[in-house]
Amino acid sequence: MALTQQRLSSRSMAFVLAGGRGSRLKELTDRRVKPAVYFGGKTRIIDFALSNALNSGIRRMSIATQYKAHSLIRHCQRGWNFFRAERNEYLDILPASQRVDENKWYVGTADAVTQNIDIVDSYDVDYILILAGDHIYKMDYEVMLQQHVEAGADVTVGCLTVPRMEATAFGVMHVDEDDTITQFLEKPADPPGIPGDEDNALASMGIYVFNWKLLRELLLEDADNADSSHDFGGDIIPGIVKNGKAFAHRFDSSCVRHRNEAPSYWRDVGTVDAYWRANIDLTNFDPDLDLWDRNWPIWTYSEAVPPAKFIHDEEERRGSAVSSLVAGGCIVSGTVIRNSLLFTQVHTNSFAVLDHVVALPYVNVARSARLRNCVIDRGVQIPKGLTVGEDPEEDAKWFRVTDSGVTLITQNMLDRRAAAK
Repeated sequence: MALTQQRLSSRSMAFVLAGGRGSRLKELTDRRVKPAVYFGGKTRIIDFALSNALNSGIRRMSIATQYKAHSLIRHCQRGWNFFRAERNEYLDILPASQRVDENKWYVGTADAVTQNIDIVDSYDVDYILILAGDHIYKMDYEVMLQQHVEAGADVTVGCLTVPRMEATAFGVMHVDEDDTITQFLEKPADPPGIPGDEDNALASMGIYVFNWKLLRELLLEDADNADSSHDFGGDIIPGIVKNGKAFAHRFDSSCVRHRNEAPSYWRDVGTVDAYWRANIDLTNFDPDLDLWDRNWPIWTYSEAVPPAKFIHDEEERRGSAVSSLVAGGCIVSGTVIRNSLLFTQVHTNSFAVLDHVVALPYVNVARSARLRNCVIDRGVQIPKGLTVGEDPEEDAKWFRVTDSGVTLITQNMLDRRAAAK
């Protein structure tokens, strides 16, 4: 009897790039890096890339950190500490610690891997999967690895199919009929269409598969090039497109769906509007992102908290939540909650109303507050009677209000408001 073929994921590692601030999220990343921002009621953004790797069968991972990494490191230590070295499982956190040069931090995405070549070598893997740690999606990386090996590729680039003129904000793949990449264009003004589907384009997801031996050589050559920006999208991949074999992998073929007819789901929650929208969408009757799928769970750190509690049942003082997600440890005391998402240990008080609100952990909402279309940062104490979402001009005096009318509230903003009044 022939032996079962070994899964490619068992010969691979995931290298997660999690060092970027994510400045378009404004004050949400004042204290934490973008991959550490909360999402979906109990998870963090980075949990999606890590869970995809784990569910795909990858048991060797590294996370490169740089900007304000403490929150991210603490989360990974608490929620991702189940790997066992004796079973050849690892999760290494790799801060920019000047290991190569006392004056050198990570200066590009490729440089983050270059500075840790010795650590990747110690994993003894054939393939390395480079992942961005700041997107929301479900993907089986084994499918992408299989395409990479079967095509004999030097690099395989994960790609989204997007309307052609929406691809101007992405790195875009110009491909032939076999999905061989003939050009890698960074944010082109006139993106090339897909052969046979000219209205759409292939945009890079920031996901790459390499043969480790080849990538190792390319990284060392790149490190010696004074003219390089030491970036995968800017330097390494265009070089392979020119001199090697680069292929596009279409996300539609490896997206994990909760039903066959469901659309492929990928979100860059990099703006306050996009972040609010993606969280609020989870309150829909049948959301496109299924957090209940036990076949492809999103792993995370879970605090030991009691169940959510709803109290008071009087007219205009009834603890209730409709079309909402309410995490453990929450106490909804005489508050009306509609189409909102409450993270762990949010407490709300009598006569308050929350409508389309994303409240991060440990928020406290005092009596009679009325909040609409808001994102509330962790630990914020909403004062008694505060009204937000009804008068945009007044809100903009104290809080950050987006062009679409979503209000971001932090404790510093409230403190400045209180001091001015």
